[in-house]
Amino acid sequence: MDEIIGALLSEDVASRDVTGLRLPDHYRGNAVLRENTSIFEGMDSKEKDPRKSLRVQEIPTPRPGPGEALIAVMASAINYNTVWSSIFEPIPTFRFLESYGRLSEQARRHDQPYHVLGSDLAGVVLRTGPGVNRWRPGDRVVAHCLSVELESPDGHDDTLLDPEQRIWGFETNFGGLAELALVKSNQLMPKPEHLTWEEAASPGLVNSTAYRQLVSRNGAQLKQGDNVLIWGASGGLGSYATQLALAGGANPICVVSSPQKAAICHSMGAAAVIDRNAEGFRFWKDERSQDPKEWKRFGQRVRELTGGEDADIVFEHPGRETFGASVYVTRKGGTVVTCASTSGYMHEFDNRYLWMSLKRIVGSHFANYREAWEANRLVAKGKVHPTLSKVYPLEEAAQGAYEVHANLHQGKVGILCLAPQEGLGVRDHELRARHVDAINRFREQKD
Repeated sequence: MDEIIGALLSEDVASRDVTGLRLPDHYRGNAVLRENTSIFEGMDSKEKDPRKSLRVQEIPTPRPGPGEALIAVMASAINYNTVWSSIFEPIPTFRFLESYGRLSEQARRHDQPYHVLGSDLAGVVLRTGPGVNRWRPGDRVVAHCLSVELESPDGHDDTLLDPEQRIWGFETNFGGLAELALVKSNQLMPKPEHLTWEEAASPGLVNSTAYRQLVSRNGAQLKQGDNVLIWGASGGLGSYATQLALAGGANPICVVSSPQKAAICHSMGAAAVIDRNAEGFRFWKDERSQDPKEWKRFGQRVRELTGGEDADIVFEHPGRETFGASVYVTRKGGTVVTCASTSGYMHEFDNRYLWMSLKRIVGSHFANYREAWEANRLVAKGKVHPTLSKVYPLEEAAQGAYEVHANLHQGKVGILCLAPQEGLGVRDHELRARHVDAINRFREQKD
């Protein structure tokens, strides 16, 4: 592995040099084990600690099959799906691997007693399998996390409708929180060359998800002047939604939970920010009963910030805790677009406010290849910036997952994999110099 690292850190390494590198028999990867899936039984979700289940393991190196690529991972990042996998919620992800393994002989390699997690990476192509023509060893890449088979007609208009659609590193094995990763070649995109490895690894999943939710014709189709209510606007997902809204000429209304998080939204250019804790918004009276009076109070606060207008789009991902309020505050004919349920999957809302006001709820799940490519293109052009706040070494990825689970983070938490230190990988220094303050915006925030 030292030989691989040395070659990849060289600025003049050629494709033939990378092809000549000997692959190790094993590599280090952060994995959960099938034998540990019951260790959190009977515990409340908030009490489950990813540091007790997610460990660096020695993993046999897979060889890329047809349409696949083996990537030397320089850096990765933590997402909520890493948290869910590490606490085995809502189900142990080994069930996903078992299901995938029944699909084909090639897919059977994923059904292992270990699951290497991670749905982001920035790195270098080491090997490609048969049928891969666009990418070559030595290419510097990032990867989106959509894994599809595309043998059904259902996925050829929108690949997320493929019945064999999966999220790499969550519903498949050999993810990005490791020294090596196995991906389909159609997951690869060019690395933004003004960013370091850890910066380039951080936008992938969340930026693409936010792009589909807000911008794409498959989402809310954001337009200039729209009022966009964004929950968790300084977090890993919301921070990209805020940037996309601003870049598209919309008006983000950023909902956060602390003065520090409010400050970072203002620093991104958002004028309208609600600190829901400081203003005491509590949408549930108890575990079973919501408080419509709080929905109304919240809606009035939104109108104060928009000159009397309701939200055209609500960017939803907290789920159960906020969904009733989201449906209520959306304008007549407006859209609630949802991609997750971090506070609970069983949503409750008053349907009168949906059907009588002609509102829409749109489900959104990551992004298709085109949407991911467009989202990455915005990063590469310096229109959208990484929201990296903290970086851990590979051995401490579980600590990063713990902080995301406990909501102790802002933006994204990065993980150094093969990169020996932060700050490496930049080639376009001129573009970086123009945007360095925005790139470092989240890194400069103090708790």
